[in-house]
Amino acid sequence: MATFLLEQRGLFSIYEAVVLLFMLAKRIRGKEIDKMNQDRRQMIVKEIEQWRRSKLLPDQYCDFLLNLYADPDEVRPASPAASHAIGKAFHTVQQATGKQWLLTFGTFTLISFVVLYFSRFHPALQIGLLSLFVLLLLWVGERFRKRNEWSGLLVSSCGMLLMLCGGLYTLHLHGLQEWGWTIGLLGFCSLFWIVYGMKRKMPVLHLCGWLAMLLVYGFLLTRYTADPKWYEIQLYWIPLAMLFGWASWFVHRWSKGISAILFLICAISWLAPECYSLLALGNMQWIQMQLLIKFVIGGGTLFLLRKQWTVWVV
Repeated sequence: MATFLLEQRGLFSIYEAVVLLFMLAKRIRGKEIDKMNQDRRQMIVKEIEQWRRSKLLPDQYCDFLLNLYADPDEVRPASPAASHAIGKAFHTVQQATGKQWLLTFGTFTLISFVVLYFSRFHPALQIGLLSLFVLLLLWVGERFRKRNEWSGLLVSSCGMLLMLCGGLYTLHLHGLQEWGWTIGLLGFCSLFWIVYGMKRKMPVLHLCGWLAMLLVYGFLLTRYTADPKWYEIQLYWIPLAMLFGWASWFVHRWSKGISAILFLICAISWLAPECYSLLALGNMQWIQMQLLIKFVIGGGTLFLLRKQWTVWVV
């Protein structure tokens, strides 16, 4: 009968139903509840569980009613509210065995030992440990992504940052401060990010890989070009933008996500000459005019070809 009233939303709101149940529970909670036979108690408990499964009452109201009618000696399954992250953590700690505690503290002790004595290890061992921890974070990130996308991406991002920062720290330990080592490490990381981002369908990581690759390209231009003219800078970057635009068109039939990332890199490369002149060379002559012309040409091209490029990326 109570379930029928709850289902008639036009006659009884959930709030009115809860108030009615509370009054009934308060009236019979005293001596009458102690005299209630076991069959009737189980019937009411099943009815309340049915309300929980059908979402007729919030979980906290169902828990309150179960605390009134359920047998205190009976072990009931945990409610969905108990699956909260903090509640699960406390439950895991309470149920952990001695072997699990020993394994946890042993792992933290090992990590602390590696961090404290990392600088004294052999270079081959340092590279091996960094690679092991990076692969471990990537594996854990993939496991987490099956349950929660953002938590998995966060763990995987920590692994990628460990690859870059750990590599730079290792180079610093061994006095490899030449720009070639740094550029080589950044190029390797960017290539790994691109491949891993495409394979695991992580567009943010894929985009970061191409941005790092453009940064490497800019460093190489700064190293091997001396006082280039404005038109030479345009020739360094505009063909690269055209190449990314063609690649976006070429791969759109297989992957819209990869095509969209390449199209975005094409747009960034189109404006890269002005950023390069400002940041790397400190040359602000005619930058405003160049940007204005670039925006006009780029906007007009996007408008005229809107029926083509929107198909590539959407």
